[in-house]
Amino acid sequence: MTNDEKKQELIFSVSDFIELLNIGLKRSKAKIIGEVGEAKAGPTGHMYFTLKDKKDQKEGMMNCIIWKSRYSLYGIKLQEGMKIVASGYPEIYPPSGRLSFIAETIELAGEGELKKQYDELKKKLEGEGIFAKAKKRPIPKYPQRIGVITSRQGAVLADFLNNIGKFGFKIKMIDSRVEGQLATKDLLASIKTFRKKDIDVLVIIRGGGSLESLMPFNNELLVREVASFPVPVIAGIGHDKDEPLVALAADAAESTPTAVANLLNESWEEALLLVERYERGILGHFEGIFEKYRNAESSLMISFGNFKNTLLNAKINLRSSVNKSFSGFRSLLSKTHLQLEYAEKAVNLNNPERQLMLGYSIARCSGRIVRTVQNAKIGDNIDIQVADGEISSEIKKINNK
Repeated sequence: MTNDEKKQELIFSVSDFIELLNIGLKRSKAKIIGEVGEAKAGPTGHMYFTLKDKKDQKEGMMNCIIWKSRYSLYGIKLQEGMKIVASGYPEIYPPSGRLSFIAETIELAGEGELKKQYDELKKKLEGEGIFAKAKKRPIPKYPQRIGVITSRQGAVLADFLNNIGKFGFKIKMIDSRVEGQLATKDLLASIKTFRKKDIDVLVIIRGGGSLESLMPFNNELLVREVASFPVPVIAGIGHDKDEPLVALAADAAESTPTAVANLLNESWEEALLLVERYERGILGHFEGIFEKYRNAESSLMISFGNFKNTLLNAKINLRSSVNKSFSGFRSLLSKTHLQLEYAEKAVNLNNPERQLMLGYSIARCSGRIVRTVQNAKIGDNIDIQVADGEISSEIKKINNK
């Protein structure tokens, strides 16, 4: 039997054939733009709506479904007459055989609608104080553990890594879509992952773009995640005039990844300059001390020189004084010796015993020398000392001159 004959004999059940069709249809992913017709939520929260348009006098309409989890993700309330772009794939619902477009993402079509949605959400969040300066947390003084959310594709990550300083940063990076509505889900998942990581600061970066390309960063759920993140968040999201709401909610916002890197470097560079300044101050202080010691040493050497000269002069003066003293002392001794000789001669000349040897005598009456007749009276005993002895007698007669 040929292959064609085998194919002709192959018979599918309705369910199997619909399943086969759906496998093929799921490969037919597309973006469609149209005007929302009827839109209503089902009992489980899924949103059922129609998209229609009119082109070349031909009208077209397609039944669409967006599941509850995705519908709440994009923050768009579907209303009749709203023009949107839906991304997804067609699918046949087996119980009814109805063909529907399963929307994975929805977004407003047209710059005007996007701007309107942006302004309305911005006003709402401002009213809640989400963007208030009082809520901004300071970037850690010396951050080290940095979480980065961005796409590995393109030059954004390279710009950031090339400009981040060599200050021992420990960078943890999560690859995420950063453009288109599908990026919203990636970004939310990345932020929730970093909630469980030990980081000092979270960085969200991407390049610039149109309001349409930046719509994920104007998502209400994402803005609230950033505002309530446990550590400070820095947004580096390029923009022209309408700053992304995520950047407004972040604790710090820069327009480029390079600027974000410079912000993280700032405190470390200041610390480096401070260390260098203190280093110069310490060196200058010690140089001043050494200069003082050198000056003190020089002064001390001069003082020692002067002291040495003083000692030499003192030695010379002392020697001279000693010589003069000895000379004066010898002269004094000589004079004293002569004086003693003179004194000795005088004493010898005036020695009473010498006088006695010359024939003189000394009379004493009652132990007192008789100098005048008044010192004695008749009948007193009188002792007369002569050179070789003493004569005792009694006074018989006293003659006055």
